[in-house]
Amino acid sequence: MNLRTVIELRLSEAMRKAGFAGNPLVQTAARPEFGDYQANGIMALAKQAKRNPRELAQAVIAELDSPDLIDPPEVAGPGFINLRLKDSHLGAALQSSSGIDPVPNRERVVIDYSAPNLAKEMHVGHLRSTIIGDAIARVLTALGYHVIRQNHVGDWGTQFGMLLTHMQDAGANSAQLADLESFYVAAKKRFDEEPQFAERSRQAVVALQSGESAARAAWQQFINVSLSHCQDVYERLGVLLASADVMPESAYNDDLETTLNDLNACGLLTESNGAQCVFLDGFKAKDGNVLPLIVQKSDGGYLYATTDLAAIRYRNRTLHADRVLYFVDARQALHFRQVFAVAEAAGFKPAGMQLEHMPFGAMLGKDGRPFKTRAGGVIKLSGLLDEAEERALEVVSSKNPDFSAEERQQIARTVGIGAVKYSDLSKHRTNDYVFDWDQMLAFDGNTAPYLQYVCARIRSVFRRLDGEVNMRVDLTPTHPAERSLVLQLLRLQEVVEKVATEGLPHYLCAFLYDLATRFSQFYEQCPVLSAHSLDRNRRLAYCRKTLDTMEFGLGLLGIDVPERM
Repeated sequence: MNLRTVIELRLSEAMRKAGFAGNPLVQTAARPEFGDYQANGIMALAKQAKRNPRELAQAVIAELDSPDLIDPPEVAGPGFINLRLKDSHLGAALQSSSGIDPVPNRERVVIDYSAPNLAKEMHVGHLRSTIIGDAIARVLTALGYHVIRQNHVGDWGTQFGMLLTHMQDAGANSAQLADLESFYVAAKKRFDEEPQFAERSRQAVVALQSGESAARAAWQQFINVSLSHCQDVYERLGVLLASADVMPESAYNDDLETTLNDLNACGLLTESNGAQCVFLDGFKAKDGNVLPLIVQKSDGGYLYATTDLAAIRYRNRTLHADRVLYFVDARQALHFRQVFAVAEAAGFKPAGMQLEHMPFGAMLGKDGRPFKTRAGGVIKLSGLLDEAEERALEVVSSKNPDFSAEERQQIARTVGIGAVKYSDLSKHRTNDYVFDWDQMLAFDGNTAPYLQYVCARIRSVFRRLDGEVNMRVDLTPTHPAERSLVLQLLRLQEVVEKVATEGLPHYLCAFLYDLATRFSQFYEQCPVLSAHSLDRNRRLAYCRKTLDTMEFGLGLLGIDVPERM
């Protein structure tokens, strides 16, 4: 149940009865003394109607028939309506709540995320797309959407000619290919320094693109090893991407010529310096000239834009997507604006289909520059996760020296990976952020270890409990700390829906941190196991609801919770 939506519906009906139609603009109250929610839409309506906003607010309140839901509302300031939910309603709502309700319309949502180039091992630059996209996929699935994951890996292009030629010369086997990074560096060095090798590499690309069987077989061997590396990283991260979700660039090769023919049939293609381009008036350079979207080079080669357009055709005509989300670096914003506009102009994107670039900022080091090794090299994602587990093990071992080595290692794995993911997900997606080991592994503040610790703390309560928690009790709060906790528990639905709409998982992180903070305040102010029977049963039920909500929310972020810490 989305409390804010329920209140909005009641207020909208009251506004209609008062003779005014409009959006009440219900928001969570900024401060508890203003109530639980605040309606801010009256002032704009009053201005349109040339009415006193406070008088209009009073007229709306007079028509508001919700004694079961809210206490008598108050008009504040120039015309805000402050709303406080009844304690009895909070208790009943919490009693009947069980996770989140599915959305009424099960749209088909394609999520394009991770998408590493297969020429190298995954590095830290792939982290954000991978874990943000995965979190949104989980959220949309939980809300009942039909989610289709698409891992648009880069498995085509000139770099593969270089790699295949080096593979042929070296007589490389699978064991040698296992070290992708070293293999790529060696091939690139030869490409830059040996003109004959570079020319042979270009010829290998032609052989690959023409479908020569030997070239295709060698290329497939390389792709298999690369994908295996990716899958290892996904499994360590707890990311729900599988081989069935891989839809590589090469999958669209046979559609590229048809895509160009369709663009030409629409009158969109223009030749410019031998290249095929699309010029749309909405995209202009600083000098005022229209920026082209190049879809075929003068040598006949295709570009990322061509593949992206073919992918949109496929996602419309085959996957029947209602919405397509692209979790790709913010630096690609212009590219996607152009591709989406061309797709619409060509009819690849029908009117009812949404194409949304979900940009994200960069991961920075403490020096404010892109996060790299001390030597300035790219950090492998597998190496980053190794370090996360090692650092977490030091922290876990210092706090729990009595745990077995095996349990400490298992907890460290969960805490370390969770810390890396949460540190990213808790930041606004579009912002750059500084990667800080000390901050992300801290057991206080808005971090995964703190949230995991709160869950472990609640579990410790249940371990000391003799018997099961009775959930069939009156959950009406009787203490301010209880009320604060219950109110936050009931906001899960509206937060999850907001994350799904905006593609911003930091809202869920903020909700969970607020919930953990409120639980800690409740636990300090309200005895649980030592309380008398009625309070004890109610508060144990609050503990159970909090643990379930925390684990569910962290699960939506792809973060596990240790049994104890």
